[in-house]
This record gives sequence, structure tokens and C-alpha cells, in this order.
Amino acid sequence: MRIMITGATGFIGGFLAKYCADAGCSVLGMGVQEPTDTWPGAGTRFESCDIRGQARVLELLSSFRPQRIFHLAAQSYPTVSMFQPRETMDINAGGTINLYECLRTSGVAATVVVACSSAEYGPVAAENLPVRETHPLSPLHPYGVSKVAQDLLASQYYANYGIPSIRIRIFNTTGPGKIGDVCSDLTRRAAEIEARLRPSVLTAGNTINRRAIADVRDLVRGLWLAAEHCTPGDVYNLGGSAIYAVQEVINIIQTLAKVPFRLEQDPALLRPCDELVIAGDTSKFRACTGWKPEIPLADTVRDMLDWWRAQLAADPSSPTFLPDRLPQELSA
Repeated sequence: MRIMITGATGFIGGFLAKYCADAGCSVLGMGVQEPTDTWPGAGTRFESCDIRGQARVLELLSSFRPQRIFHLAAQSYPTVSMFQPRETMDINAGGTINLYECLRTSGVAATVVVACSSAEYGPVAAENLPVRETHPLSPLHPYGVSKVAQDLLASQYYANYGIPSIRIRIFNTTGPGKIGDVCSDLTRRAAEIEARLRPSVLTAGNTINRRAIADVRDLVRGLWLAAEHCTPGDVYNLGGSAIYAVQEVINIIQTLAKVPFRLEQDPALLRPCDELVIAGDTSKFRACTGWKPEIPLADTVRDMLDWWRAQLAADPSSPTFLPDRLPQELSA
């Protein structure tokens, strides 16, 4: 089977490319950044492509003629979207329009799995949690608005042109290699403490926010099952089943860290707009696919700590090590 992945060099894209290649598929990855040395080799190839570029997207679609497309290309940081709303909308909504228009022009018949977002829901009252797919969409930031646009565009291209589109609203996902979410920020700081690159103080922002967290390796298995079993034109929540407070993540890190540290709240790491609880009802997706998460959060955090330790050992000055106060998705 021929699989195309847009945004293939993003966090989820690399794991998905490997999963598809391991399943025996021919994989074409597209993205604006070159793949890292972790990009899978056999059965895959990578092409530089901005999802907004009509000629390039059309060229790759027409030559490769994928049978499935996983559309992951996006500006995916909510806080960045507050500073760059036009670019966020252009990439996420405009890029989605471009992909579908190129599909129409090329005549390629492919099922499109669109990576939508839990950010579309915005704040959800406690009595409506975990949130279901039928809940009103009321995003808090331009990123969430852009994902609503992407979601509805996929729906209308199915309704109007019959392009089989499956919309997956992804909830908090993390794992080794993730940059800029709460688990990544905290494990990075812990690894830096171990390496004596910072004092034995773990800085954090809001520690009471709660999230249903999924491991990326569970998530890509879910995306594959979505293409296999979900109904075109429909929308599904996909995410972890257990809900964790940030403090619980910190507690896990404390048990795994090689040196002790104390916790200190940094007001600069607090976000001006943030959902107190993010958790999705995934029963519809599970009933359709039989999927369930298999990797415990403690295993995910352990693997993330090991990944950061390896990065530090390889190059402590790597640009991978972002300052704490840069715009971050779900910053701790």
C-alpha cells in the first residue's frame, strides 16, 4: 500500500512513518524540515514540500498516487499561534484547502486521515467531561480556531466532492522526542539537573491542570486503525484514557530521576489562557476500531528521560535545548 504523510518530520510523523513501513507499506513523507537520523529508511522516502505549495503538492500526488494520506502538516503550538495567528491559519487551514484541491485536480483516489485537535473544544464544564464529539466547538486560541477550520474543511470536501476523509481529534500526546509539551519540558529539566546544567530545582507553572495523556506509539497505532475501520465523513476523539495532573507527572519523574530536586513554581511559565481539564470520550473510536492505549505513563516518562539524557550526552549545546520561556505547547 502507498502511504503519504504530510508533516512527516514532525513528532507524530516520524513514528507513523516507521509504523507504516513496518507494516510493509511504501511511504512518502513530506515536510518543510529535513528528517533527522531517526527517520526510518527501508520502505520510505522523504520529499521537501510546503503543504501550501500547489505545484509541489500536485507533483507529488500525481507521481506517487497514494492510497492513504495522513494529513499531519500544521503549525501545532497554541502559544505560538497567539503571536503568529496569520501564519497558523495559513498553514493549517490554507494548507488543508491546498491538499484537497490538489487531490481534486490530480484525480487521486485516497482516503485522508486528518489530524484534528482537542483544542477545538476549548473550555469544557466538568459535567461534560470527558468531552464527546457532539460537544460545541469553542476554541481558546488561533491554533484551536485553525483546527476547527481544518476539521470542517475535511468534512465539506467529503460532503461536496466525495473525498473519503476521516477526522481524528487528537488529545494530549507525548513520548520520546517530543519538544515543548509539559512532559517534555519537565523531563528535559530533570535531565539537565542530573547533568548539573541547572540547579537542583525543577521549575513548573500550573501543576493542577489535568490532561488525558497518550503515548505517541499508541496514538500512531490508532491512526492506522482509523484508516482501516473508521467511517469516511465522520469524526472521532483519540487520546489516553487516564487523566493526570501535572503534579502526578512530576511525582513520576521524582521516582525516576538519578538525583533529588525540589519543585518551584515559576509564574513566567503560566499560560494566560489554558483549559483546566482536557479529556476526551474515546468510546466511539474504540467501538469502531478495538483500539485501547497500552503504554503506561510511567513507561512513557522513563523513555522521555532516557531520550533527553542521550541528547545531552551527545551535545549539551544542541539547539534542541530550548529556553524555558519560549512559547511552548502546554507549557508546564
